[in-house]
Parts: sequence; structure tokens; C-alpha cells
Amino acid sequence: MIWEKYEVVVVGAGHAGAEAAAAAANLGAKTLLITQNLDAICQMSCNPAMGGVAKGQIVREIDALGGYSGIVTDNTMIQFRMLNLSKGPAMWSPRAQSDRMQFSMMWRNILEHIPNLSLWQDEVIGVKVNQGAVTGVYTKMGVEISANAVVLTNGTFLNGLIHIGEMSLEGGRIGEYPALGLSNQLKELGFEVDRLKTGTPVRVDGNTIDFSLLDEQKGDASLGKFSFTDTPILKNQRSCYLAYTNEKTHDILRTGFSKSPLFTGRIQGRGPRYCPSIEDKIERFAGKDRHQLFVEPEGWKSNSFYINGFSSSLPLDVQLEALHSIKGFENARIFKPGYAIEYDYFPPTQLTYTLETKKVENLYFAGQINGTTGYEEAASQGLVAGINAVLKLNGKPSFVMNRTQSYIGVLIDDLVTKGVDEPYRMFTSRAEYRILLRQDNADVRLTPLSYAMGLASEDRMRRVEDKLKYSESLMKCVRDTSVIPSEVNDVLEQKSTPKIDQKVKMLNLLLRPQVDIDDLLKMSPALREVCNSIPDARRAESLEYAEVLLKYQNYIDKEQEVADRLLKYENMPLKEDFDYFSLQSISYEAREKLTKMKPKTVGQASRISGVSPADISVLIIYLSR
Repeated sequence: MIWEKYEVVVVGAGHAGAEAAAAAANLGAKTLLITQNLDAICQMSCNPAMGGVAKGQIVREIDALGGYSGIVTDNTMIQFRMLNLSKGPAMWSPRAQSDRMQFSMMWRNILEHIPNLSLWQDEVIGVKVNQGAVTGVYTKMGVEISANAVVLTNGTFLNGLIHIGEMSLEGGRIGEYPALGLSNQLKELGFEVDRLKTGTPVRVDGNTIDFSLLDEQKGDASLGKFSFTDTPILKNQRSCYLAYTNEKTHDILRTGFSKSPLFTGRIQGRGPRYCPSIEDKIERFAGKDRHQLFVEPEGWKSNSFYINGFSSSLPLDVQLEALHSIKGFENARIFKPGYAIEYDYFPPTQLTYTLETKKVENLYFAGQINGTTGYEEAASQGLVAGINAVLKLNGKPSFVMNRTQSYIGVLIDDLVTKGVDEPYRMFTSRAEYRILLRQDNADVRLTPLSYAMGLASEDRMRRVEDKLKYSESLMKCVRDTSVIPSEVNDVLEQKSTPKIDQKVKMLNLLLRPQVDIDDLLKMSPALREVCNSIPDARRAESLEYAEVLLKYQNYIDKEQEVADRLLKYENMPLKEDFDYFSLQSISYEAREKLTKMKPKTVGQASRISGVSPADISVLIIYLSR
């Protein structure tokens, strides 16, 4: 029965909740996933896309750890692009447009077939706590469910309030009820709570868009994917498009400012800096005469288009009039208006690195409840929370990744150490060791860790071993094999790079910016033979991995050296009850912040706002006595 005791209860079936429940169940825990609407599992409330700059790296990391976000994306994508290919491999970021309905349906199908996992449609209105530890949850239907651990992944539903012009509606998403009561109970338990805001643009009927007036954006000719497993390669793609606002659009939008909840003060929560509403953009960048809009399809058979860059909380009539002023949208019909949503979040400095709360034992927070934005950021937190909930119940060491190991490690460290004052979004610039945290090596970095704790399968681990073996054979051939002018000069001429006049190692040619490993395959029968010996399903990723290592090994080695040196002090432990006020040589602000945050390591202490490098030096000297 549903009210029997579970080891783990996950609340909310968005991207964080789905990954948390799947991880907990796959680690053998009897798990229950509770959500308000089982037909809206992993709903893509905003853009139906996964990945992008830094976000693509996170999806690959989730997959490498045994999560499902990459698998679902690969099976439901309608377009794939690798972003930033003109830059170095540290910046390469996969992105896919997904079929919104298929994405949600596949996630539900996966969850329904995981052993140890049950689903229940209801609303959690409170957590049960006894002697400082969580013991279960209460639901709106009056059901009390006992659990050893609870993971809250409530998204934007906690006291969610939707704004459209002067109209406000209670809701977690438009047309869906908010979650009421839980925030207040958590506040009574001593948790700090605050408000954030996000928004979403209009959805437009594609039959009413004149695409001939827009700039077409096709997917990549050479298609990639997210999962390191044998997921399907996309064969056909749907195009996206570019449109642009104009000065008339901006003038129309400004007429609604007096009724905008952003400018009238009705919205108290701070919105995302890097995904602002269209009214916020034209206010902040008043001198700009146009803004780019991405017109993106929501599915294979859907006529609904997501107008990325046109998020708005303005009145409906202003939204429609402004839209009609954009070239190609003169006769556009709206399926769903843009709106802003304000919701409760809990500052993540109240969490440990495992995403367990400091105030209530065995209670975990993951996703937007921690002040993040984005499916990818949420999913990664859910995965980590689900893993750690089970590990702790089983008396095993926690699963914590540092900043040199993964973007997920960077994300969680930022949240726990620095907190947020606006919705947190991941960027490559947030990671100090970007060249170590590439999308191509996520499986090499993380699958062994996941396999060791029992989440990643034997097959996943074997794939990593095979990849390393195949890549090494390719690299050895490139390092050891020489080529002569007659074999390579035609190709070199085509690539606009100087010809050679004597025998050289292939590696010397590969180090030229104009030459890639595909060029070497044209030049060298020996390399083609090695390449053809690799199974088809493993060939592309092995070639990519080998090429990156060969071309950038010096940079990788230098960054690894820096990371290793800094880790010497990064992991220097700090006692939770350490008396920082006894250290008179560090600033009063630092003493205050360190006492409040209780960092576990010197590395964590160094990233606390208000703690200077000089403060850290004093601390290291004291600890080294």
C-alpha cells in the first residue's frame, strides 16, 4: 500500500525529482516519487531543449554517472548542434531541441519500469520530523507516508504566483496548482526562505508564422548525441529560425511598462540575469535597436513554436501587438501567453555538499528550491541528492565531487559555499579547470566513480575501458607513424597549410590548427587500418577523444598540474567547531562569515564571499603549525 514505509521519498517529478528517484531506486532503495500530476513528469516548462553552453557538459556528466537525462534527450531530440566549435574543446557544448511531449512520456515510461520505484499522484504539504531527523511526509489527501529520507524537488511550485500584466494567478505553472503550506512549515522548522522569479515566452501557432521572412538555422550536418550508451543517432532534423525585434516593437512594449509587475514593484523576487524578459532587456539596453529571437519548434508534429528571447510578464494585448510588429509574425496567433512566475526558494548555504539540509537530518533539497534555473542544473542536483540519500542510509561514504572533477561539483560548491542572490545558471566561466571538464571525457572522469558505488552498470564501465583502449591505439599510431610528402601534400594544400618536403610524424601535422584527425585518415593507410579495427559504435567518440588529447595534451597537463597543486590546500580539513574569532589576524568579516558557514575545507573557506586570500593565508599558517 502507498502508506507503507519507504527508504526514500522524492517530492516533485520535474527533472531533479525524476533523476533523484531513479538514482535512489537503482541503488536498491525502496523509493516513492510523489507529484501533483503524473501526466506532467519532467515537463519542459520553458524551452524544450537540453544542453547548451556548460549545460551540455552537465547532461553528459549526468549520463556518465548513470542518470537518464541524456538518454531521454537522445531518443526525443528533433535537432542537434555542437556549440562553440570555433573555440577550443573546453568550450564545445552539445545542445538539442527535444519533442516536448515525447520527452515527458519517455521519462514516465522509464520511471514506471524501474524496480523498487513507485509513483503516487498527490501534493505533499509537510514533512514529518522527529528529534531533528525527517521521518516522512504528509499529503493533501491526508496520507502519512513514513520514510528514512526525503528529497524535496518542488521547482517553482512553492507558493508559486503567476504574473501577466496587472493580473496575478496562483500556480506552479500556468494552468497548474501551486504547492501551499510546505514553505511555511519549513520556515517554522528554522529554514531561511526567500523569493525568486523566472519567466517564459509566448508559444505561437507555426501556421501563422511567415518563415520565409526569418533566418533558418539548421542542425549540424555531423550529428552528435549526449549519452555514452547506444542511443539512436538523429537522422532527420527540424529547423529552428532567427527573428529580430525592432524599434517599433520596443516602443509597443514600453507602452505596457506602467502595467508591468516588474516595474510596478509587484514582483519582489529577483529574476535571472542571463535570461531576462524582453521588457527588462529593452529597459537595460535602451540604446540597442533590435534583439535576437530564436524561433524553436516544440515537437515533430506540433505547430507550437517557442519564441526564445521573448519572455514577458506584460499584459496580453501588449504581448500580441509587439509580436505582430516583428517581421514574419504580422499575423501570428498565440497558443499560450508569456508570463512571470514568483516562487519560494531556500538559500542553499543551508545545505551540506551532499545536498542534505543542515537543520534536519536526512532531508535533501534539489533543483529550483535551491535557487537554480535550468533543467540541467536541476537534474544534476537531483541525481546527487538521490545518490547521497541512499549512501547515507546504507552507512557508506558520501558522494561529493570537487571543482576539478565535474561541472556538477562546481555547481554544488558554488551553491553551498556562495549561495545565490538570483537564479543560478551554469556557464563555462564558472569552472576554473574547463579544459579538464570537457564534454568528451565526462565518462572517463565520472563513470568509474559511479561504478564503484554501484550506480553505473558493468556495461557502462566496459565502454569506458574500451574507449580508452581504442583511443590509445589511435594516439600511438599518430605519434609513431611517419608520412612522406607525396602522401600528405595534396591534403595540406587543400587545408591552406604549408606542404612538407621530408618525412614527418603525423603528430607534427595534427598540431597545426588547420589539420584534424579526419585529414590524417586521408593521408595514412596505417591510421585508417587502426580506425577500421574499432567497432562502428565506438569509432566516432574514440577519434574525438584521441584528437583532443593529442592536440591539447600540453595544455591539459599544465592545468592538471595547477589543479593538483591547489588541491593540496583545497582538501585541508577544518573542524566544524573551529573558533575563528580566536584568530585575530584575519578580518572581522571573515571571522563572522566562517563562523556562520562552517566550511569543511580550506578550499571551501576560500570561496566564501568576504573571505580574502590574506585571510586564507593566515588560516593555512595556523593549521600548518
